[in-house]
Amino acid sequence: MKAYDITQRLPDTAADSIVRQGAEEAALESHLLALQEQYDTIQRAGADALRVAETQLQMARTLVGLGRGEQAWSIAREAFDAFMTLEEIESAADCCDVLFRAEQPQSLAALGQGIWLAVTCPIDVELAVDLLNHVVDETPNDADGAAVAATTALFLADLRAEGTQRENLVFFTSQMLSSVARRHSDVDSQEAFDLWRDRLELREPEKFLVRLRNVIDVLVQDDWWFDREALQERLPA
Repeated sequence: MKAYDITQRLPDTAADSIVRQGAEEAALESHLLALQEQYDTIQRAGADALRVAETQLQMARTLVGLGRGEQAWSIAREAFDAFMTLEEIESAADCCDVLFRAEQPQSLAALGQGIWLAVTCPIDVELAVDLLNHVVDETPNDADGAAVAATTALFLADLRAEGTQRENLVFFTSQMLSSVARRHSDVDSQEAFDLWRDRLELREPEKFLVRLRNVIDVLVQDDWWFDREALQERLPA
């Protein structure tokens, strides 16, 4: 009788996972090396500040992917200042997302400032939703902050997106808000959901946006890196 070879029937999924992770890490390391070479080249060539900051943002994002948050922080923080000086607000908000993912002592402050930029300025709505979703993930189940963040995400998706993007984002943020309602107050029906929204005043932007400002203040703790009033004055009506 032929011996039964278990290796032919049961793949080593743990080994496969390790191989995949190793390949992903190697790809990120290779990408980081290429970015570093690009950065060195444009620095020597005296490239404009925008191109330098864009390369720094890519480097920082790659470092976060490699789990090297401390290195990512210093690079992304420098890029953030450059983007704000250049009034490249969307890229500055993107930096805030990377700074939050770097998991450093000031990461929550970075998240709060990124959300402020995303809500105040007409930047890419998908980035705005991503930043607000971090609040949903980080907020305790019984706190109202997640409900305010999810409601704002739905509001922005409905207001700023168009066409297929709008359909997809409204669906995603609606599901986000429903999930928050379940974990916050065990909401399990449309009637309960409607009552929950009324109770938390989540239907009127002039109310939930004020509450979002309070959430941002808790995140930032007065550690602002730019002049909000000056920026607002320069924005179109």
